[in-house]
Amino acid sequence: MTTDIFIRNDREQRLVDYAKDLATKIEKTAAQYDEAGEFPFEHFKILQDAGYFKLTVPKKYGGDEISLYEMLLVQEQLAKGDASTALSVGWNLLTFLNVRESKSWPEPVFAELSRKAVEEGSLLNIINSERGKGNISRGAVPGTIARKVPGGYLIKGEKAYASLAPILQQFMIIAYLEDEGITGEFLITKNEQVEIINTWDALGMRATGSHDILLKDVFVPDEALLYRQRPNETNRFLAHGRVYSLEIPAVYLGIAGAARDYAFEFAKKTYSHSLGDTINHAAHVQQKAGEIELLYHSSRRILYSIAAQVEHEPEKKDQLANEVSIAKSLICNNTVEIVSKAMKIVGGRSLSKSNKLERLFRDAQCGAYNPPLDDVVISQLAKSVLFEQKQNAFDL
Repeated sequence: MTTDIFIRNDREQRLVDYAKDLATKIEKTAAQYDEAGEFPFEHFKILQDAGYFKLTVPKKYGGDEISLYEMLLVQEQLAKGDASTALSVGWNLLTFLNVRESKSWPEPVFAELSRKAVEEGSLLNIINSERGKGNISRGAVPGTIARKVPGGYLIKGEKAYASLAPILQQFMIIAYLEDEGITGEFLITKNEQVEIINTWDALGMRATGSHDILLKDVFVPDEALLYRQRPNETNRFLAHGRVYSLEIPAVYLGIAGAARDYAFEFAKKTYSHSLGDTINHAAHVQQKAGEIELLYHSSRRILYSIAAQVEHEPEKKDQLANEVSIAKSLICNNTVEIVSKAMKIVGGRSLSKSNKLERLFRDAQCGAYNPPLDDVVISQLAKSVLFEQKQNAFDL
């Protein structure tokens, strides 16, 4: 067995083994949920029972408080079993890790949300996207409005691509405070004024439950305003220089690894009468395998090198905007290439709906639409060298 050089100690090995076991369990029904486009409640029960939801919750609130590096390791492995499940639950892990380190929310609120994650398996996600309002990461103002009323706010609007929507009992949204002319993060608790609209029927990542959420004058108390956005400050939940967003390419790296493993195992076991041997002896198969390895190992190197740097030089965490964006773009694009090359090793049968590679191919395409998009990354890099911008490169 090849040693994974990115597993650095016994604790990380145990976490990887733990995630591999969970991946094996959820993979059994991943194709079923993908075909139906249904949310995999069964998968989330498996993860809840295994304590997966509390991995990034602080120890003082009963969580495991794993690091960014460790989160990437477990998410990469979980995605090999089912990328939809991994991408969805990743928003929960990302949120707790982010707030744990940024300390941006009122501590009593965070403590209660942490308790619910540990004791009740409650999940969180921050819902940013809106249809027809432009991309908030490109400077758009949310169309969701928070109007001040006695004792709190009335929030009205519609959010899109809300992963985990079927299972969330509480979630955060970004809304425009019309009385103050700024945006803020609000904690929303599901009630009769919160409607889930089943809109998610995508090419890939079909089981993420990324439906629309309609907020119909939802009342929230004053304490539900978790954070006021300061002028010219990029929201930390968007995929910018904040290193927590490396969780996204980690999931796509898991897709790449699953395709790689499948294709290599297929090549070692499939006999060719024309060759008189298994197809791993064919020159064109070896060519594709080498190309896959080049893409796969360079992707893993950039992901874990950045995460390791964050551990060793935490003071530079907020200076890694370019590196984080490059990693996301490179890994997601490499994943598409890896899956395509794996399909060429396996041949025409990889196009079958019953073949695992067909699902991996569709899931891989979705990476291009998770932030930051490639054109934003290219613009960010160009401006950083041509204009030597000092402000956050995502204030475009």
